[in-house]
Amino acid sequence: MLLLSAIATLALHGALCLARPAPAETQNDCAPVHIMSARGSNQPPGEGPTLAPLVDAIVADHPGSTREPIVWPALIFPYAESSHNGTLAVTAQLTAYVERCPKSKIVLLGFSQGSHVIGDSLCGGGGLPGIGPITDPISTTIGDHVSAIVWLGDPRHRGNDTYNRGTSVRDGSQSCEHYAANLQSYCDTRDIFCDSGDSLHVHRGYIPKYLEAAKQFVNERLR
Repeated sequence: MLLLSAIATLALHGALCLARPAPAETQNDCAPVHIMSARGSNQPPGEGPTLAPLVDAIVADHPGSTREPIVWPALIFPYAESSHNGTLAVTAQLTAYVERCPKSKIVLLGFSQGSHVIGDSLCGGGGLPGIGPITDPISTTIGDHVSAIVWLGDPRHRGNDTYNRGTSVRDGSQSCEHYAANLQSYCDTRDIFCDSGDSLHVHRGYIPKYLEAAKQFVNERLR
């Protein structure tokens, strides 16, 4: 399977349920904009070096914003277990924040496996070899609080989805049309993961190439 082959290649180059907080009694600590980011495989805990510059740029344009990384292993092996845990983590953290701060505008950012787990949380996923068990989509009563979504190098990219950006036209197995108006998914030709290509360099090159475009998209959705 192409995804599993790409995972093996990255491994050569590379080195849950979460407890839900009780809803706050007040919303005094709720930000106007809250940015949740899901890093790529094998990146250090936190936002990861790929997404951090994009988060920084959005925060600079929206003073008072808060930032929250998705907490999960983000391992390349075992990928199925890691991505499943990541999907559960996105659902838990997003639900907890919406319940606590329903008036905040939420931004979801994902790179590589992080894009995968955000997509599976929002629109359901799993059920194929190497990507974990079937998961149901999060309730739209939660998901519709999300104002903007950006994916970079999503392994489940599909070439003809309306929210696509970049140069890839190859098909993966993920679609998230319910959120299409607030979503951009960046995938370029030859990306080893999202395009079933042969280039890890392309997979790692989205922020230098698309940071300004992605930031502008987010800013438009936050108006």
